[in-house]
Amino acid sequence: MDEEVSIINTYTRNEKIKNFFVNNKNKIIFGAIILLIIIISAYGFDSYKLNKKKQISDNFNSITIEYEKNNKDQTVNELTQIIEEKDPTYSPLSLYFLIDNKLIEDEKQINEYFDVLINQTSLNNEIKNLVIYKKALFNADKSSEGDLLNMLNPLINSKSVWKSHALYLMAEYFYAKDQNQKAKEFFNQIISLENSNSDIKLEAQKRLNRDLSD
Repeated sequence: MDEEVSIINTYTRNEKIKNFFVNNKNKIIFGAIILLIIIISAYGFDSYKLNKKKQISDNFNSITIEYEKNNKDQTVNELTQIIEEKDPTYSPLSLYFLIDNKLIEDEKQINEYFDVLINQTSLNNEIKNLVIYKKALFNADKSSEGDLLNMLNPLINSKSVWKSHALYLMAEYFYAKDQNQKAKEFFNQIISLENSNSDIKLEAQKRLNRDLSD
């Protein structure tokens, strides 16, 4: 008797499963197609990103290698195109190359490219912090105290590895302007900072002992 009941239950269950698939055949097929499309699209997008990355990498390497042979305007145009691609690796490198080789004289334009990297490019946090520091360094000689602090505050108020660099830049800024008390305050912050860069910390200590001792 128990065996017969078990057989009946199994048959009933199988019928329910069969009926479910029959009644929902179109939905199941549609769902499978959608899933397949999602998988193919995701794979295609990843492949596209890899190919795009390789293309940008090849372009950057070619541009910088051929720099001496190309005219200045061509190099600037090609590297600014890479900056506008907002690639997390080669867009910053392109801007640094332009700055290091003094290929753009318009400081406003350079700052606009810095802002593209900082505000529109998906950078690793510490890479972004490095870009912020480099922007402040680029503008340090021409900026007011308030402007320079505004640029560096995201680093000064963080635990970034670039915090000590930002503090040192502000300290040297005030020292150059003979505002020794403010300079001393920033140098002392570097000394007391736990994860301060060792070289920066050493230079801060030298400055305090040599030029700012009471």
